[in-house]
Amino acid sequence: MTVCYPHLKAEDTPAFPGAEGFGRYTTGGRGGAVYHVTSLADDGSEGTFRWAINKGGRRTIVFDVSGTIRLTSALPLSSGNVTIAGQTAPGDGICIADYPFTINASNVIIRFMRFRLGNTYVAYHEGDGLGGMDQENVIVDHCSISWSIDECCSVYGMKNLTVQWCLIAQSLYDAGHSKGAHGYGGNWGGSGASYHHNLLCHHGSRTPRLGPRASTQTDERMDMRNNVIYNWSGNGCYGGEGMNVNIVNNYYKPGPATLQRPDYIQYRIAAPGIRTTSYVQSYPAFLPMLHVWGKYYVDGNHMNGHSDVTADNWTKGVYAQISNANNDNL
Repeated sequence: MTVCYPHLKAEDTPAFPGAEGFGRYTTGGRGGAVYHVTSLADDGSEGTFRWAINKGGRRTIVFDVSGTIRLTSALPLSSGNVTIAGQTAPGDGICIADYPFTINASNVIIRFMRFRLGNTYVAYHEGDGLGGMDQENVIVDHCSISWSIDECCSVYGMKNLTVQWCLIAQSLYDAGHSKGAHGYGGNWGGSGASYHHNLLCHHGSRTPRLGPRASTQTDERMDMRNNVIYNWSGNGCYGGEGMNVNIVNNYYKPGPATLQRPDYIQYRIAAPGIRTTSYVQSYPAFLPMLHVWGKYYVDGNHMNGHSDVTADNWTKGVYAQISNANNDNL
């Protein structure tokens, strides 16, 4: 008996079982070299995480050790076509701490990593827990990101992006940021960007900030679904200037910080905005989106404690959140 299998091209093969969303076909380091991390040091010597990150070509990074890698300086991922397989670490896994790790390359898979920035070296940076922008084909899966100075998870402005099954929590409220109290969740968006099955909790604002980049502003397509958002404060979720946004089947639970905010923020799903005249005068790269409202599909979201918003997401959860005074009275 002959068994025939359909021919699958690389672009039709998921990054791994369970990969979903726009970034699901990222190939990462598939078919390339394998580099073993054997040391928790950060001196760039062979066997360190920095050494493996700075290698070129297709590669998969695996871990023979567990524990905390305390970075001695910022670590940008500048060479793509890489899979960082945190699930290969023994024991309690791998944690990256003290300085920012940033995705500055395309075709990247990051799984089962912890990022705990902290404010030990706030005099030298005001970083995100995990950041990255203006790349393509990226998927972040089962990562835990917290204790940031700016935003916890600002991976956005990319083409074909997924952030899934991540814990994004406890940004530091007053950790020495030059603007004062900060502690934000993240900027989310992109030209085909999926954020699903994440827990976003305990942030001062931007939970998330629907943030189009200049590089993707004319083709912003973002899907945010099946997330849990708990204990938001500040402005909660807002923005979305000129974006196409799905907000579907998310679970919102106000917490102690939420209940100190005005009533309308306690049941906010999102507050849409536009690029105003004064904004584009300061940032002319965003002129193409001047006075362009985003397009939203909002359905199936549950607002704990507000059955009326659960039954009708749009009227109070979104439409009533628009402030004309902040949007050139349009």
